[in-house]
Amino acid sequence: MRHLKPFCLILLFSLIGEVLHAILPLPIPASIYGLVLLFAALCLKIVKVESVKSVSAFLLEIIPLLFVAPAVNLIDCWREALPVLLPVLVIVVLSTVVTFAVSGSVTRLFSERKDKRE
Repeated sequence: MRHLKPFCLILLFSLIGEVLHAILPLPIPASIYGLVLLFAALCLKIVKVESVKSVSAFLLEIIPLLFVAPAVNLIDCWREALPVLLPVLVIVVLSTVVTFAVSGSVTRLFSERKDKRE
């Protein structure tokens, strides 16, 4: 029962994201609206981290389980996906390399700034 209130709070931000997605004519997914709003609420201390920490940890633990259904669906739709497989693989590999490079550069930058301060 103690997890119900934090879970409903996360769902509330998700619902607000859905409403914003329906209202605003921007090509942004509803989940992104909800995540940005929750992040802002956490930064502004409108929502305390401790209030959603346990439920968010649980949701992070079950993320792999949430990918089972889409993976099975891909196996079912293999013939339809085959013509676009090569472009998708190229995009995935390139975006992964770019993400690694940017993440590494940002981490190095912050690490160097921290070392200069100390």
